[in-house]
Amino acid sequence: MSSRERSFWGWGYADRFPNEEARRALGTQLKALLGFEPPMLASPPGIESIRLRKSRIHVPETLADFVRADDEARIRHAYGKAYCDLYRGFNGQYPTPPDWVAFPRSESEIVAILDWASDQRVAVRPFGGGTSVVGGVENRDDGDFRGAISLDLSKMNRVLEIDEHSHSARIQAGALGPELEAQLGVKGLTLRHYPQSFEFSTLGGWIATRAGGHFATLYTHIDDLV
Repeated sequence: MSSRERSFWGWGYADRFPNEEARRALGTQLKALLGFEPPMLASPPGIESIRLRKSRIHVPETLADFVRADDEARIRHAYGKAYCDLYRGFNGQYPTPPDWVAFPRSESEIVAILDWASDQRVAVRPFGGGTSVVGGVENRDDGDFRGAISLDLSKMNRVLEIDEHSHSARIQAGALGPELEAQLGVKGLTLRHYPQSFEFSTLGGWIATRAGGHFATLYTHIDDLV
């Protein structure tokens, strides 16, 4: 899978964002076509320049091995990819980030997080590829919670079993579209589910949102494949 860095505020990879020269050229083109001055050129913030509130909850030693509480992890798990999310991210607005981010590697570590959070009155929000456009991954500081955890499932991304006779497979929820297709492809199989977010979204997210793929006029809604 690609080692390219994803944009922390926008869609896709950071290196796909046009540089200043390209953006100025676009403004000139718009002026020529539409006859008005383009808005003042703005640049996205560097992730190091964003200041977050302090985490409200302490990371217990029993969970510290797979938890991050640094600003970068919290920023990257603060929003989905709706237009309002991109706008706030571009403007460096992160008022309610998660207090920390957990990266469980097994079901037992997920259980440990959920048990601890339940005892401590801490909200837990699952995070797959972070492509939600309905606010599903965003912490809103609502309810009677002392804090919030983003539960990132990216390390649970394996195809565990493949039955070549029935053409069925058991796949972990954190598998991105390209990851699961690469693993199924070893056996000459495909899930044949290609939502527009395919490259950056996960199987768990597809199931949670009852996603439809490019071929879903009739077939390949994800709930038909579970």
